[in-house]
Amino acid sequence: MSVIGESFGAINGQTVERFILRGACGIEAQIITYGGTLISLRAPDQHGQSGDVVVGFDTLSPYLNNPAYIGSLIGRFANRIANGIFSLGGVTYHLARNHGAHHLHGGVTGFDKVIWQARPIADADEPALELTYFSRDGEEGYPGNLSVAVTYALTAEGALRIDYHATTDRTTVVNLTNHAYFNLSGAGNILHHELQLFASHFLPVDASLIPTGEVRAVRGTVMDFTMPTPIGARIHADDEQLRNGLGGYDHTWVIDGAAGELRHAARLVDPVSGRILDVLTTQPGIHLYTGNSLDGTLTARNGHVLARHAALCLETQHFPDSPNHPQFPSTILNPGETYRQTTVFRLSVE
Repeated sequence: MSVIGESFGAINGQTVERFILRGACGIEAQIITYGGTLISLRAPDQHGQSGDVVVGFDTLSPYLNNPAYIGSLIGRFANRIANGIFSLGGVTYHLARNHGAHHLHGGVTGFDKVIWQARPIADADEPALELTYFSRDGEEGYPGNLSVAVTYALTAEGALRIDYHATTDRTTVVNLTNHAYFNLSGAGNILHHELQLFASHFLPVDASLIPTGEVRAVRGTVMDFTMPTPIGARIHADDEQLRNGLGGYDHTWVIDGAAGELRHAARLVDPVSGRILDVLTTQPGIHLYTGNSLDGTLTARNGHVLARHAALCLETQHFPDSPNHPQFPSTILNPGETYRQTTVFRLSVE
């Protein structure tokens, strides 16, 4: 068990560091301080061969122009806020509009585009890395100074655990996640991966991927992953929601059980490698994105061409556009409170 730090390049004279965490069960994670980005997560397959299960690059340059947010920490607010506008306490706030008319993943310079401060934790049982960032009042239009800490840790059970904490000096909204792209085979596409979501409801969206406010049952729809189902089984169906997602899934599911408690959100199985990914979280939702906008212009590690459906995201988070839907779980953080969320990515083999 160890944590190793080294230089990964520089931006405007600022060093970007890479930290390699080696844990139990053959699991290894690599994180860089630019964007708090998870650039590698290695795990053995059914034959004991280690391989990457997330999309990543071996140099800094591709991360500096990363429109797909590959591997990054996302904040202050993951996903979309309609028209870049929300109100708190009678005050209307105008955010950066960086996705058509809407605000996406924290704005033009979100948490994915800043250098985080790092503190390695070389615990014998659980090697970890704590990243911190101070987001100033008014950054990308958000109110309040926000102090954020995110800790990546490799557990003794062979999992990557991500703990999120934040405090503020002024009432604000917060919704943090990690935007890792998974492919348990390490190459090809993910249409053969079998997904189970522990969620009996999802959030329908309009043509610009903003939630309508409805919470709809998945039963009888292309959104039903309550039983293990290949990603590709219905992805090409003539369905309004899939058309809104630009030819795939770009939707949030409401995880069964009580938000705030660590519970099973998803299971992803790759029949080729035998790898299994279980996702547990305290968050109320999980957002499945099937790489619909990947266009083959990027090539990741090991020559993995990032064409459509080359990988998928399982983003644990609060619901998109929550500040404009009072019926959704609240994303408001007040002074004196602490934002706390945990997500666990547990890797195993069949």
